Amino acid sequence: MALALGLAQAREDQVQIHGQAVGSQSFDATSAHFSYSERGRGDDITARWTLDTQGIPTHYEAKGVDYWKAPVEERFDLAQGRATWRNRVDQGDQALKAPAFYLPANPPPEFTAVLARALLKAPGHKLALLPGGNATIRPLQTMKVNGQDLTLYHITGLDFLPTPVWLHSADNATGAVLSDWLGTLPAELMPQREQLMDAQNAAAHAWHAELSRAHARIPKDGALLLTNARLFDPRDLSVREHMSVRIAGDRIVQVDADGKLPVPPGIETIDARGRFLMPGLWDVHQHFAEVEGVFDLIAGVTSARDMANDNVPMLARVKRFDEGTELGPRVVLAGIVEGTGPLAGPTDVRVSTREQAQAAVDWYAAHGYEQIKIYSSYPKELIAPIAEMAHAKGMRVSGHVPAFAVAREFIEAGADEIQHLNFVLLNFFPEFGETRGKDRYTFAAEKVSMFDLDDPRFAEFVALMQRHHTALDPTLVTLEGLFSGEPAQAPPALRPLVQRFPVVARRQMLSGAVAVPAGHEAAYKAAFPAFQKMAKRLYDAGITLMPGTDAFAGYSLHRDLELYSQAGIPNAEVLRMATLVPARLLGAEFDRGVIAPGKRADMILVDGDPLARMSDIRRIWRTIKGGRIIDPAALEQSLGIAPATP
Repeated sequence: MALALGLAQAREDQVQIHGQAVGSQSFDATSAHFSYSERGRGDDITARWTLDTQGIPTHYEAKGVDYWKAPVEERFDLAQGRATWRNRVDQGDQALKAPAFYLPANPPPEFTAVLARALLKAPGHKLALLPGGNATIRPLQTMKVNGQDLTLYHITGLDFLPTPVWLHSADNATGAVLSDWLGTLPAELMPQREQLMDAQNAAAHAWHAELSRAHARIPKDGALLLTNARLFDPRDLSVREHMSVRIAGDRIVQVDADGKLPVPPGIETIDARGRFLMPGLWDVHQHFAEVEGVFDLIAGVTSARDMANDNVPMLARVKRFDEGTELGPRVVLAGIVEGTGPLAGPTDVRVSTREQAQAAVDWYAAHGYEQIKIYSSYPKELIAPIAEMAHAKGMRVSGHVPAFAVAREFIEAGADEIQHLNFVLLNFFPEFGETRGKDRYTFAAEKVSMFDLDDPRFAEFVALMQRHHTALDPTLVTLEGLFSGEPAQAPPALRPLVQRFPVVARRQMLSGAVAVPAGHEAAYKAAFPAFQKMAKRLYDAGITLMPGTDAFAGYSLHRDLELYSQAGIPNAEVLRMATLVPARLLGAEFDRGVIAPGKRADMILVDGDPLARMSDIRRIWRTIKGGRIIDPAALEQSLGIAPATP
């Protein structure tokens, strides 16, 4: 059946996450209603606009709520050459000397296609943007779908990666707007979603491959000598001055004092000039998508753990990381298992029987996964069976404590590790069984600052963790973001950086705060310091803590380490937590976690001293992964991030 989707024709598209229907977008030439729900979150926005003959907005207004259900109210007007706008992240009043396209702060997906059509009409296919920047568009390929041609375009200048959009070749009507996470497309194109995503992914892979070729430099003959470095050893927390490291291929060959290593003729040499040299960092809680791997290497994260993803694409991404055709760290894979119901997470690995649990474990084990992650709707009665199945395969078990269970039960059923510190707190409040909705944040905020860490129940729980050798992935940086609650503010981890980001990325960060519920302001303000104290108490008791973010890749890990330092954990111990501890716990100590002969050549040079000031960990001068040299500042600029000011 041929598609007939003219520019003025009203239609309703399906909103999908990982191919599962979660909502709809109804739109015509001048309006859109975009609404979806997943785990109780999701946008619900109604927008209306007016365009001039060149497709440039002269009026835009929108109301509704964003992903975290914070209110959205936005208005833009262009009259007599003057543009005015107001939304929750910025406002402006500007006289225009040339056409400029206003980008809303919280637009429906259809507005990407509106911008694409305006760019196609613009001279040179380029437009200035409001509130700043420029956008360009170029066609990549045309495909015949249901008897009509669809063209894939890339828009650059909005985000770190090119923004894809599909338009009908005949009249530039919207075809589909798809991403790794969320997409909108009409019923007629649903059977072709995989075909469209394959084309998008091929274009993205080509972009990533070129980025890797340009920014992950292999030294001449694969040999490299680092000299004059201050070398940190997480095994004994020592720092040795004036040290050299010789690398051949992706391995460390020798480590010794300057002048004691033989220098092969012609070997490339990097003079560290006294910079701090340490093993590459670990982030044990990530969800890789389009560009996270790049930001990891910018931030010196050379090893990471993916804690749930779209499985088959993730396996392909890890392969590209390992081959060097996409920039990214070495990855430990955790496979998610979830239950059923309206609050279930966005995965197709749903378990309600022992047979399904066994099938999930078997599949993950056969595909190289090292861990099972249990999610919030997983059946409580199947925790112990799946833990036994996973352990029989040599796999670890961790996750959220499922709804209507508490952390004690989770550990006693066989969990090796808990994700998110708030589940430790909720152990002491079993009456709050429904942990899947937003109310869990409000409840945690109200309880954590009042909970007495000298309560005997806390000591008993810590003793349980000690007996079972239970590890904790606290995600402090995520908790800080959840309880910061400041409108028009980026998460604390990104505040030093966000003004350097491209316009869409910057606005997404500024509009992404979780609103503080009315009447809970004092509790939210007190909540995070109380969680930091709990983390420090667990550390003092010998519980294994591992830095993990569950947030914006790379930079968020730097903030996570700062938060551990602020909590009172010595900086040297924090650096060990971010290097050697995950390598040991996750089975990678044989080739990672320390700079020593025979280990992988994964290391970072820091232009500062994170032992004295943990904030210096943000000053990564070079990242080396597998002997390949990466300049973080140059890589940032390739993503459209403005240079840092001195």
